[in-house]
Amino acid sequence: MAEKKRRFFSWFSLAVISLVGFVYYTTVFIFLEEWLGLGTSSGILNAILFSCLTVMSLVSYFVATFTDPGVVPSSFVPMVEDPQNNPFDAEYCDRCAVYKPPRTHHCQYCKRCVLKMDHHCVWMDTCVGYRNHKPFIIFVLHATLGSCYAMVIFVGGFFQEDHDFETFFLKAGYVLFGFFIAILSLTMSSFFAWNVYLLAHNMTTIEFRAGERARWLANRRGQHHRHPFDLGIIQNFVSVFGPNMCQWLCPTSIGHLQDGTQFPISND
Repeated sequence: MAEKKRRFFSWFSLAVISLVGFVYYTTVFIFLEEWLGLGTSSGILNAILFSCLTVMSLVSYFVATFTDPGVVPSSFVPMVEDPQNNPFDAEYCDRCAVYKPPRTHHCQYCKRCVLKMDHHCVWMDTCVGYRNHKPFIIFVLHATLGSCYAMVIFVGGFFQEDHDFETFFLKAGYVLFGFFIAILSLTMSSFFAWNVYLLAHNMTTIEFRAGERARWLANRRGQHHRHPFDLGIIQNFVSVFGPNMCQWLCPTSIGHLQDGTQFPISND
């Protein structure tokens, strides 16, 4: 409980909450009010849609933050008798004094080994790993849609209304917010696209970086390099989001996950 409280009140978590609150307030109560008006049916509809994206962003953010990314089970014993089906040698972590399952890495910030570690996210003050990867992706998705939606509302209001900027500061505020929301939308869209690429190939950020040399050598030899855990786009998404597509956007639906010590390998 103390660890969760520390994460919630960390500077980075408070920064995320403040940023979401700032974008929500300015988008709905300033730019949407100017563009369509919150008293109109279209204004109310857009306010509801944007509010839903904001709520889903915050919910999935907190679920990803407070869900343990995955710890190596105390009962884990490396399998060495079947190198054909399990060609990855279990490495021993001297700092944690445990054997690391495949795709497990030691985080120097969390000071422990994390199952299927993707990266350490400073904005959540924890790692993105096996058990919180799904809510993290859902958060990035809704944050991307929300920032792009805010950009559309800003542009719609800015070009439709005949603005009569009374002061320089008011005009500068509009310009600065437009620049800010454009950068935010571009950044979140790029980050989401990057995560979709990794999902489509069943790779973590660490595995992508580690496989750069393998891909370079394969291309030099005229060969095609395939990530060993790449099972095809559909199965790759199912492995993270689960077999029930109706629950893909539910950040708490992670019942399909197992212990995170074994992963199927592509036969190609």
